[in-house]
Amino acid sequence: MAIPSTSSAQTTEMVFPSNGSSNGARSKDTNNGIFDACVVGAGPAGLMLSVILARLGLNIKVLDERPDQTTVGRADGIQPKTIETLQMLRLGDELLQTGVKVFDICMWRGSPAGLQRMGRECHYPASTLDVLHPFILLCHQGMVEGMLIDDLRESGTEVSRSHIFETFSQDSAGGPLKITCASPKDSKDGVLSEFLVGCDGARSRVREAIPDTYSTGTPHNSVWGVLDGELKTDFPDIWSKTVVFSEEHGSILMIPRERNMTRFYIEMKSSTTSKELGQEYVMEQAQRILSPYKVEWLSVEWFGKYSVSQRVAASFSDPEKRAFIAGDASHTHSPKAAQGMNTSVHDSWNLGWKLNLVSRGLANKDLLLGSYESERKKIAHDLINFDYEHANEIAGGDAKRLAENFRTNIRFISGVGVEYGPGVLNSGSAVGILKPGSNLPPGKVTRYVDANPIDIQLDIPMLGQFRVYVVVPDLDNSAQASFIRKFNEAVSSGSSLISRASVAAQKSYSEKPRAERNKDVYFRPERYTTVSQLITFSLITATEKSNFEIANLPRIFSQSPWTVYLDDVPNLDTQGKPCIQKWLGDLGSDKVSVINVRPDGYVGSVETFDLSTENAGDDAAAWLESYYGAFLQF
Repeated sequence: MAIPSTSSAQTTEMVFPSNGSSNGARSKDTNNGIFDACVVGAGPAGLMLSVILARLGLNIKVLDERPDQTTVGRADGIQPKTIETLQMLRLGDELLQTGVKVFDICMWRGSPAGLQRMGRECHYPASTLDVLHPFILLCHQGMVEGMLIDDLRESGTEVSRSHIFETFSQDSAGGPLKITCASPKDSKDGVLSEFLVGCDGARSRVREAIPDTYSTGTPHNSVWGVLDGELKTDFPDIWSKTVVFSEEHGSILMIPRERNMTRFYIEMKSSTTSKELGQEYVMEQAQRILSPYKVEWLSVEWFGKYSVSQRVAASFSDPEKRAFIAGDASHTHSPKAAQGMNTSVHDSWNLGWKLNLVSRGLANKDLLLGSYESERKKIAHDLINFDYEHANEIAGGDAKRLAENFRTNIRFISGVGVEYGPGVLNSGSAVGILKPGSNLPPGKVTRYVDANPIDIQLDIPMLGQFRVYVVVPDLDNSAQASFIRKFNEAVSSGSSLISRASVAAQKSYSEKPRAERNKDVYFRPERYTTVSQLITFSLITATEKSNFEIANLPRIFSQSPWTVYLDDVPNLDTQGKPCIQKWLGDLGSDKVSVINVRPDGYVGSVETFDLSTENAGDDAAAWLESYYGAFLQF
C-alpha cells in the first residue's frame, strides 16, 4: 500500500529580516529568515488565523499595534457554530464555564399605559435549529483573545506588540513580501514573508496598502452608546436578551454578561454623530427608555459609542494572492445580532487551512486561495443584507416584525446556516440533508475502539486534514463488504492520486511538522494521521459491534481504529435519529455513501453508490480522485 502513514534597531534604517520582537516574543526558526505568513492584528480574527497556522506547523509572525490584549468590552457574543468551531480546536471549555448562556429573547415596548412586555421567545428553538449548544455564550472579547493567545504560546509563537504596519512591497515576482512596520523607540522593522494577512480592523492599514481593496457601503443613520457594568434595577428581564423600544426616546438592547454585568446598547435617537456622546448622557437616556423601572449603575467597566455602518471591501486579496484581509478589515456592520467576532473568526477558519496546503505546495494557489474571497465575500454580503434588516427592525420597535425577522434568519444568525456557493471545493448535489458548501450537521455515534458516545462532527480534531466518511450500513451484507474492499484497493494503489498526494504530504510534514504541543499527550493527534497526513478515513456503520473486528477491516480503516464509528445511539442525538438516517435518509441494502468534509468542517461533496454495479468500489475511488484532483497539486 502506497499511502504513508532580533531585537529592534534604534535607528530608522530598515532591517530585513527581523526574527525577534521588541517585547521579547520568540518566533520559530524560519527558512533564511522568511516567514510563511505575517498576520497583522491580534484581535479575534488575527489570533484565530495565527492559532491555526502555528498549529499546522507554519512559521508565522504576528504583529499588533496595541501594547497589550483587549481587557474589557468590545465583542461579546459567541454563536452556536463558533462554539463548535472552538471545540474542533479543543478550546472553549473555560468560556463555557465562565460565560453567560442566553437561551431566550424578550421584547418590550413603551405605551401610554407604560412599558409592557410584548413577547418572549426561545432564542434557538430545537424545532427549527439543530445545534449542540442552543444559546449565545456571552463573554467579553478579552477572554476570547486570552484563550487564543495562550494556545498560540502553546505552539511556540508570541505576538509582537507595539508594531504598526506601514506598507509592503516585493522586489521580484515570486520573491517574498517585504513588510515594513514602525516599532518601539522609533525604529523601523522589516519582515520577510510569503504571505500577508491584514486582520487589523475597520481602518485596516493592510487594506489601504492593497490596490483596489477599498471599503464600500452606506452608513446607517443610527448612533448608539454601549455600556458594560453591574446594575441595581427592578426591571424583570435583566437576565434575558431583551429589546426595549420607546417611540419617544429610542431603543435599548440588553444582554447579560459574565461577572454579574449587563451590556446596554442604547440608541441615541436625537444624535447624528457619536463623537460628542458622553457616558453620563448615555446612562440618562437608558433610564428614560426604561422608565418607570429604575436602573442604577453600581459600576461601569467599559463605555463605547459608534455609528452603525455596513461596508464590504471591494476585494479581499491582491491580484497575486499574496496579501489578504479578514475580519473587520473586510466587512463592518452593527453589533446587535452578535455576528462580528463570529464572522471574523470564520474568515480565518476558512483561510487558515488553505494557506497551509498552498504553503506546503500541496494545492493549486490560485484555485484554493481564490476560493477564500469567493466564499467569504458571499458571506459578508449575506451578513450586510441581514444586518441592515435586523438593525432597522430593532430600531423600529415592532415586536412581531422583529421576532419574524429573527425566525427567518435564525440559521444564519447561529452560524450553522452559513453556506458557500458551488465551486471547486463544493461540488455536486445534496444527498439527504448533506449539501456541498454547508456545515456538517450534528450526529451522535459510538466510537468503536473505546465505546464512547461522541459527536461525530467534532470528534476528529482540526489538523488541516480532509475527512472522508465511508458510510456502509451493514458489513454483514456481502455486497457492502465487497464495496469497502475494492474501495480500499483502488484508493491505496500506488498510482492513485490519493496515494501520491499522501506521499507528498508525508514528506512535507516530515520536513515541517505540526507544532509539538504539551496538550498533545492528551489529545493524541497521531491517531488521525496513521493512514495519511492529508486525509483521515472514517467508517460509519450500523453493524453490531460483536459482528466484526477492526483488525479484519480493509487497511485504510483497520489502521484508523479511532475513526470507526457505530451508528447505535439515536437516543442521544439532538433529534433522536440514527446518524446515517439523519444525514442521508434511507440508503437501503443496495447503496452506500461517501462524504468528503473539508478541514473547516464544511461538506465538500457527497455521493451514493449503487451496489448493483459491479465496480461500485472503483467508481467511488474515481469519484474521490475527481474531487481532490480539481485543486490538489504535488
